[in-house]
Amino acid sequence: MVTLRPDSSFYPSPRMAAKAPAETLAYVAAFDPDRKTPDALAVVDVDPGSPSYAQIVGRTDMPNTSDELHHFGWNACSSCLCPNAPHPHVERRYLVVPGLRSSRLHILDTRPDPRKLEIVKIIEPEEIAEKSGYSRIHTVHCGPEGIYINALGDSDGKAPGGIMLMDHDRLEVRGQWEMDRGPQQIAYDFWWHLGHDTLVTSEWGTPDTFENGLDPEILLGARYGRRLHFWDLHKRKHLQEIDFGEEYQLVFELRPAHDPTRAYGFVNCVISLQDLSSSIWTWHQDGDKWAVRKVIDIPAEPAEPDQLPPILKGFGVVPPLVTDIDLSLDDRFLYVSCWGTGDMLQYDVSDPFAPTLTGKVRIGGIVSRAPHPGSDRKSLNGGPQMVEISRDGRRVYFTNSLYGAIDDQFYTEGLDGWMVKLDAGENGGLAFDEKFFVDWPKGHRPHQIRLEGGDCSSDSYCYP
Repeated sequence: MVTLRPDSSFYPSPRMAAKAPAETLAYVAAFDPDRKTPDALAVVDVDPGSPSYAQIVGRTDMPNTSDELHHFGWNACSSCLCPNAPHPHVERRYLVVPGLRSSRLHILDTRPDPRKLEIVKIIEPEEIAEKSGYSRIHTVHCGPEGIYINALGDSDGKAPGGIMLMDHDRLEVRGQWEMDRGPQQIAYDFWWHLGHDTLVTSEWGTPDTFENGLDPEILLGARYGRRLHFWDLHKRKHLQEIDFGEEYQLVFELRPAHDPTRAYGFVNCVISLQDLSSSIWTWHQDGDKWAVRKVIDIPAEPAEPDQLPPILKGFGVVPPLVTDIDLSLDDRFLYVSCWGTGDMLQYDVSDPFAPTLTGKVRIGGIVSRAPHPGSDRKSLNGGPQMVEISRDGRRVYFTNSLYGAIDDQFYTEGLDGWMVKLDAGENGGLAFDEKFFVDWPKGHRPHQIRLEGGDCSSDSYCYP
């Protein structure tokens, strides 16, 4: 666990991380939507020179059912090199894997064989609730002081949701992170600006509003999350709330600039109640406060009612349903997953207030059912969802499942899982890797991806 020199996969800056060796393996969380068999963490070969390229080469089953594995992360990463809380001799070794539905936390060892992961520790929901007061654990980020994990509910599954902290070494829950949460009650994603001592959180809803699927009454009543919250990272104190307004529902994924001198980031709004469009917003410093500006609108597409699932028939359109975004390490390209229409969009965000569309592919989609050029299947369902980018920005991976109960609302025939890879041009542009299509084994659906050695949403940096 403790070494005498920094882990070779830790980099002080995103510039240096972008020069890291290419990944050869991807770790993918997969869950059983029927909750009858255990979820699993799969290992996919992503080395183009390997005879098992684009194949699942390892799988570790969890010991229980009904976990719904979600946004997992590493025990330690490049933030361990930060000067304010240095832990340079901790190694990137363990995957910290939360069960969103079960509130159970799994620790998997990637050594000595990264294709044969071993479960070395399980923290049960009762311990998490006792030590942190939270449940429905969702996202893991490795930070300077320890492992941050957010939760969407309190110990009873109600508000407030929030963040708990674990230590790097013993992998034990320390407790609730917030000292003063101010008005914040609803939780979803979180990340930070380490160079500006600021943490940002977003909103979805309490578990009772989504565990059985999106509730149309709550959605149309504008009662899902629509706010960003800004915190003093060191003092663990709420500083500011920004309300996007009732029209904008499900303010989700947070992607701050990787360069720690840049005080801006991007967040997606899944749906507008006005026209079912999705949008991308830039948050930024405005004097001594934070502000947001909408920079991208992605419209819904007209569709015949008989092409639509029941939840959409009355609207006559396919919403884009932007449910994930990711930012390249050089802060140049933003990738936008349109789970509803089936588009993966690439924007040049060199100017974070004036993005330009530079690449687009379509696969799956509620109506399109667009195929993959390397697959024998002529019609694919699901759409681009969890997206991950290689550190050099040249490879883009994504899967097609959002959340079990919500998958079935929009893809009512049952979602068939897949994972694909795109090749990204140095100056923009996207193309399918025709040799990379993973037709996911029946009974499980793929979700979060993590790349060997780190990726564009696993690490944060304290040096430009």
